[in-house]
Amino acid sequence: MKKKSYTIPCASTFRDGIVELAARQKINVADLTRSVVLMVPLSHIQKLNDPGEPNREDREAITLQSGKNIGRRVLRKPRLQVRIMPGFVVRDLRKALGLALLMDKGEMVVSLKDMNSRAQNHLEKAKQQRHMQQLKAESETNDRLQTMIKVLAFEPLAQGVERYEDALYVMGFPPDTHPQKRELKTRFRMLAGIYHPDNKQGDHARMSQLNQAMEMLNE
Repeated sequence: MKKKSYTIPCASTFRDGIVELAARQKINVADLTRSVVLMVPLSHIQKLNDPGEPNREDREAITLQSGKNIGRRVLRKPRLQVRIMPGFVVRDLRKALGLALLMDKGEMVVSLKDMNSRAQNHLEKAKQQRHMQQLKAESETNDRLQTMIKVLAFEPLAQGVERYEDALYVMGFPPDTHPQKRELKTRFRMLAGIYHPDNKQGDHARMSQLNQAMEMLNE
């Protein structure tokens, strides 16, 4: 990722504290800044108090190293220069470094456990939501199947299966057809899976006539 250079104006005491902390940790200021913004959510950092810019009397003297005024001594605001990933506001980076100082002094503790718990809760909620959506989809599918079965289901014959044509009707074959035994077997298994009384949508009368029709068509 391409990095961006940030100039962070701050009090000289703040700057010196950050530089000293980074030196003790054997890292540079950019690494210190990066570790905080990667460890702590930006929304948490933004809620912290801003250490603020230096007051008017707080200035540092530097010697210009380039340009027309090279070699000239000027006063400027104390600052920290860091080069990290883009997308941050200078104020938030100053707050992040302020948090590093507070943590070093033991005045503030960041609990990664709490963050992990929130992340875990978020994952659990997402999992429950997916489960509910799946149950809803399954319920809708079952409802559609139930409706299809009701539409396609034959009406039991009042007199029972007495003729060849009755048997064709019960098995769902067109009139005046002569289905092969393999067709009969496949159709019977499919319809028995629907109408068997042990099933939720089962029907004793339809299953009884289905058996009668199968017996007649197999003769």
